Amino acid sequence: MSLGRAPRAAVLTAVVAAGALTLSACSGDSNGKSGGGGNTNFVTNTGGISTVAKGERTAPHKLSGETLEGKQLDIADLKGKVVVMNVWGSWCPPCRAEAPYFSKVSKETKDKGVEFVGINTRDHNKGPALAFEEDYGIAYPSLYDPVGKLIVNGFPRGSLNPQSIPSTIVLDREGKIAARSLKALDDEELRKMIDPLIAEK
Repeated sequence: MSLGRAPRAAVLTAVVAAGALTLSACSGDSNGKSGGGGNTNFVTNTGGISTVAKGERTAPHKLSGETLEGKQLDIADLKGKVVVMNVWGSWCPPCRAEAPYFSKVSKETKDKGVEFVGINTRDHNKGPALAFEEDYGIAYPSLYDPVGKLIVNGFPRGSLNPQSIPSTIVLDREGKIAARSLKALDDEELRKMIDPLIAEK
């Protein structure tokens, strides 16, 4: 019977791709190396934050799905806002280290047109992830991506894509990828990524 072969192959592909993230998960890598292949048009500063000039940015692929709370969320619906996407897992020590800063800055920038969205990955049970959000006062939603499908398929080849856990990607108001960090961030580093995009006209 070959009936179940295609779905099984699709699941296997997603699991293998997500496994690639395991190699750099919670590595704290801050060298900001480019990835995803192809020609890149971004620069990385010494703090490991990569940015793309306004006229050279690309939009992510479709990033939508169910949140940890069971609601539907589509990042495209947030166009017109600066969107901060943080890839995290409850099992990840650097994610725990940066969580209080994300909670703080998300509240400070809400009235400036900034929306935060988490992408929770490799938590194969929602319980620990929901407890993490409660422990750290995370009020914004997180897409639930246990096998890393959104992380692997959601970003164009050669773009500022997530390559480690944690990773932070910031979209400008046009919904295009403007900045990325591949390490845990404090509030000052996070504001360095967000503030220039708040100021853009």
